[in-house]
Amino acid sequence: MKTTTLLFAILLSTVNLLAQEKTKNMETLMERAKLTCKLTTPELQQRKKTVVAELKSLLLEKTELEHGFKYKFDGSDKMLDLLNSFIKTERLCCDFFVFNLTASSDTKFTWLELTGPEGIKDFIKYEIEF
Repeated sequence: MKTTTLLFAILLSTVNLLAQEKTKNMETLMERAKLTCKLTTPELQQRKKTVVAELKSLLLEKTELEHGFKYKFDGSDKMLDLLNSFIKTERLCCDFFVFNLTASSDTKFTWLELTGPEGIKDFIKYEIEF
């Protein structure tokens, strides 16, 4: 009887551990799904070649933040228009980004902060390569 009770306790404990692991794995998958671009692969590749590549070529400075990156660009009206266009498009396909655009009053520099939930830095580095 004691052996049966012990085996039942071990079995129950194992089932609980498996259920906890499954829950943890589901939470991880759900978190990853939050950081998924809605563009298809060809669309994303084209965007990397054009818009993101253009921004990278105009980048003056990149600073790592706790939950993202801060990018420094010149403060021209043309640069503001380009960054604004980037934000308008990017927020449709990657709705987890938080954008903060700061333009100095003397038009010397414009800063774009690109932040978001946990995992956002890896997404920026490896998915959009910015």
